[in-house]
Order: sequence, then structure tokens, then C-alpha cells
Amino acid sequence: YCLIHFYKRLGSIFTMADEGFDFEGGDAGASSTFPMQCSALRKGGFVMIKNRPCKIVEMSTSKTGKHGHAKVHMVALDIFTGKKLEDICPSTHNMDVPNVKRKDYQLIGLDDDFLSLMDDNGDTRDDLKCPEGDIGDEIRGAISDEKDILCTVLSAVGEECVIATKVNTAVDK
Repeated sequence: YCLIHFYKRLGSIFTMADEGFDFEGGDAGASSTFPMQCSALRKGGFVMIKNRPCKIVEMSTSKTGKHGHAKVHMVALDIFTGKKLEDICPSTHNMDVPNVKRKDYQLIGLDDDFLSLMDDNGDTRDDLKCPEGDIGDEIRGAISDEKDILCTVLSAVGEECVIATKVNTAVDK
């Protein structure tokens, strides 16, 4: 009886897994943000304000009242749009901090306003749009002058953008 009961239970465990759990697609378990106490945040660091990844440019702490909590006032710039955002939160509260990665790519070309970039391993990507403004003009100028430049790509919370360019000094010519 015990063995039969065990096999029935085993069968129900394995049939349950087929009922709508998707284990096919998944990431390595790395989250796009992590919590950090407000008092531990620093100028020059990153923080999520209004669900946007930002770089802190100004920070001040104020003590409030007799039994109040210290409040942290932050002024930050959106790392992708450059828009100024502000937030005030108690210093003991947690705020989300985005996992920001920066990587340099060598510019290969520009096709249909999409950049053709190559990383250190020789892997190429063609999914980034040429940015607007000065950086976009620098990229277009470098392509027309056939200059070899590196593009710095910043990625956070599923967004990516070229934020800077520099002349490639490690050219093998």
C-alpha cells in the first residue's frame, strides 16, 4: 500500500509541473535593481526615481522635529534622457538602485540609423539606434571621416543607450 501511495503522489507532483509554469525562458537570476537604505546612497551613485534609472547629482539630509525621522532630499539626472528628477525619502527607508553596466564597443558602421558595434571578443551587435544630439553627430562625423572610435554603452533596467564616444587608441594598424 505504501509504495502504491508513493507512486500516486509522485505522479501528481510531476503532472503539476506541466500546468502553466514556464521554466524555458529565464535569466541568470540577476535582478535589474537592488534595495539600498537612503542614508547609504551617495552623490555620483545611481538610484531609481519614478521608475527611471538616475545618477545622483545633489543630496542633502535634514533632521525633522522632535520625534521625526531624518529625510534625504535627492536631485538626480535620468541616465538615458538627462531629465532632472527629485525625490525626498526618510533616511531609514530603502530605495531601489539599478544595476548599471557600461561597456565599450568599437564602431564598425551605421546602417539605417542603427549602429553596428563590436565588443572586445569580436561579437557584433546591430540593435542600438544612433542617439540624437551631440553624441549622434560625433558618431556620424566619425563615420564620414572614417575615424576609428569607441562607443560607451550604458545598460540598466532593460534599456541601453550610447552615452559617450572616444577615439580608439588601441588600433591595430
